[in-house]
Amino acid sequence: MDKFSAFLKRKGVVISVKTYGIDAMGAMAQGLFCSLLIGTILNTIGTQLNLPYFNTVGGFATAMAGPAMAIAISYALKAPNLVIFSMAAVGGAANSLGGAGGPLAVLVIAIIATEIGKMVSKETKIDLLVTPFVTIMVGSILSTWWAPAIGAAASKVGYIIMWATELQPFLMGMLVSVVVGMCLTLPISSAAICAALSLTGLAGGAAVAGCCAQMVGFAVMSYKENGMGGLVSQGIGTSMLQMGNIVRNPRIWIPPTIASAITGPIATCIFKLQMNGTPISSGMGTCGLVGPIGVYTGWISDVTSGAKAAVTSFDWIGLILIAIVLPAVICWLLGILFRKMQWIKENDLKLD
Repeated sequence: MDKFSAFLKRKGVVISVKTYGIDAMGAMAQGLFCSLLIGTILNTIGTQLNLPYFNTVGGFATAMAGPAMAIAISYALKAPNLVIFSMAAVGGAANSLGGAGGPLAVLVIAIIATEIGKMVSKETKIDLLVTPFVTIMVGSILSTWWAPAIGAAASKVGYIIMWATELQPFLMGMLVSVVVGMCLTLPISSAAICAALSLTGLAGGAAVAGCCAQMVGFAVMSYKENGMGGLVSQGIGTSMLQMGNIVRNPRIWIPPTIASAITGPIATCIFKLQMNGTPISSGMGTCGLVGPIGVYTGWISDVTSGAKAAVTSFDWIGLILIAIVLPAVICWLLGILFRKMQWIKENDLKLD
């Protein structure tokens, strides 16, 4: 056992929640962002501005979602080059066979194939043949064996969440909004979770509300300490920047979480806000304005298919209120209250 542990250490195989649940999942979300999400945005631009070349490029990007996710995961696990390059085939297989739950299948299979690839890397004199062969074969066999089941399970969980949100829009709208919003601020990937569960519809709308509440809320609440730079880096970047401050004073997390608990039910019960774009958009919030753009692409898709008659002013008012106005106002007011109560003190929200 000691010899095997020493072998794993020598090969850089670190089995931990942080390695697989944070590093690998975060990288997967970036890979998905740089393929499927960007492809969707390009397709939207091409369709709205009548620029066919954008649709062509968007199609290329979207088709590479599986390989992009797998390569990103392998890179995050610090795999040798031959393993990383081999993951293109593994990711393509896992994503394709995983169906709607493909991202979760890619996450699981890419991790295993990468770690096995790392174990065999440079162990023989014909490494150029052995490492890609083993990595691709392991990944392909696991994709054939596991990906359909993993994908189906993920889709089922996502379906249950979406069904429950339709059945109980107030309670589930609040729960989904709070949980996904907190995941966005934590050092895990809310985008990857939403993508893995194919979270769309009303539940996706609640997730958008929660993520926007965290990002916009922290950005506005900390404007006194961080100015315009902090407003932009948190409001359009990520609220994860506040994680160190949250560890030091957890109370600063209360206002954005309250905001998400308020905006989630408003999104599901009043404005019927749905995310019918790509599921990853549900977990992105205002990062690059991906959440609102995803809602918009869903509107356009619904109008094109006949599921929605038109995009109305009520739709736009709801989106702007939920994504920007309400989180900003709620967190600004709660921030003032918490400062007066001394729950938030000078520089508690200051970014390093």
